[in-house]
Amino acid sequence: MTTQRLAVLDLGSNTVHMQVVDARHGARPSPVGSQRSVVRLMRYLQPDGSISDEGVALILAGVDAGLAFARSQGYDELLAMATSALRDARNGGAVLAEIGQRLGVPVGVLSGPDEARLTFLAARRWVGWAAGRLLLLDIGGGSLEIASGVDEEPDVALSVPLGAGRTTAMFLLDDPAGPGQVKGLREHVRRTLAPAVAELRGVPAPDHVVATSKTFRSLARLSGMQVAVVGPDERWRMRRSQLADWVPRLARMTPEGRKELPGITAERTFQIVGGAVVAEEAMRALGVDEVEICPWALREGAILRRLDALAAGR
Repeated sequence: MTTQRLAVLDLGSNTVHMQVVDARHGARPSPVGSQRSVVRLMRYLQPDGSISDEGVALILAGVDAGLAFARSQGYDELLAMATSALRDARNGGAVLAEIGQRLGVPVGVLSGPDEARLTFLAARRWVGWAAGRLLLLDIGGGSLEIASGVDEEPDVALSVPLGAGRTTAMFLLDDPAGPGQVKGLREHVRRTLAPAVAELRGVPAPDHVVATSKTFRSLARLSGMQVAVVGPDERWRMRRSQLADWVPRLARMTPEGRKELPGITAERTFQIVGGAVVAEEAMRALGVDEVEICPWALREGAILRRLDALAAGR
């Protein structure tokens, strides 16, 4: 199979992200470049569940910027996918139709379990078969994805509405948030996670746990990651005890103070407390003491799935 230049547009809850890679089946995708526009879509959800005109304008501007970047790099095929925020918005269908017209290709709308499956595929390829049964945790802006399995297709693939942006908008109304708000969020996370935890009891315990997404990477860097493997593909680990030590400190800090911390970018400072609470509570509920931070996630999973399809002649 010849090398394909793929452009992948990820319409997420926090960013509109265009990534261009050179890829062929059986080889590691080689990044060409990327362009990302910060949207923080949860700020623009109206009481009726629709995205405001201002939010729609920001999304479309991000799409136009990403498409311009992809065209400047050249590509053989453009893939576009939307996740929880657009999927769930009342006017999401109309927005997605407009995006599809601008791109010239339809936008694939992923269900929550689809997100989990694609991210699990990326994590499985990254860590390899020697990792055994894998448990995946992925915190996005709108949802938390959880998957478990021994193959490339997980036995269990779940999506829970516990994204960093969603939980922040629902519970952390002040910044810094008061102790009562943080406590209310913890209780909500525990209640919301309970059905997922019960379902995961039906599969064997994992041999290895990986965490993906910018939220987990930011928290791991902040918490003092430990190197697991040194080399061109350094692998990092974060313990729950490290994270638990930081959550109350993060909650007490101002957004400006959090920006000064390692790993916390300006766009993440407003929702990192919500993400940290979700991460800590998910690890606790699932009995996870340590995670490995996996740099591959949803976009890489989509690329790998498309390469598999091309190799199969589909």
